[in-house]
Amino acid sequence: MNYTWNWDVIWRARWDFAGALGLGLGMAVVALAVGSVLGLVIAYGRISPRKWLSAPAYVYVEFFRNAPLLLLVFFVYFGLPELGIYFIEAIESFTLTLALYAAGYMSEVFRTGLSSMPKQYVEAAKAIGMRPWQRQRYVVLPLMFRITLPAISNNLISLFKDTSVATAIAVPELTFMARQVNANSFRVMEAWLTATLLYLLTAYAIALILRAVERRMAMVR
Repeated sequence: MNYTWNWDVIWRARWDFAGALGLGLGMAVVALAVGSVLGLVIAYGRISPRKWLSAPAYVYVEFFRNAPLLLLVFFVYFGLPELGIYFIEAIESFTLTLALYAAGYMSEVFRTGLSSMPKQYVEAAKAIGMRPWQRQRYVVLPLMFRITLPAISNNLISLFKDTSVATAIAVPELTFMARQVNANSFRVMEAWLTATLLYLLTAYAIALILRAVERRMAMVR
């Protein structure tokens, strides 16, 4: 093996890598938050007995769960401007696309949680005179959140890894930064190994934090 390792270039770019990592995490969190709100609305549509609600929700879920994320990113970033819809930055375009993409998956998570809701809790809420919106606010949604928390955690990690796709439209996240360092210094192994380790360590840290939250929620239940 004749490759000579040189980590000086990585050390000089450490703050660039840190900023890129923070940007990726931020996009994933925002996409999860927006996607969860939209996904919850879609989930209620999926379980609705009214076809005019369930049919569009079904189409949305099937489209975004089966379309490649990269093609969706290109469509929003390059296609929508042709229709007169412009974004200030590529970051906004990608975050919106990732949120719409996440909503398709989160809707199925929430639909499963709503379907597996223990009936006795809802019946008890009815027995004490809670109105429908009160049952949803104080009983159904908190219980559904506890049921679906592991799946939400996994989706956050997946979304964080999916931010690597943003390099295709020059969003300065972690993969883009590794490409830049590689192109400027020709340190192939160091640049890509650094990015890989940062993805792995961050995903593992997210998993540990969210597992702790899951255990805490389980004790409160």
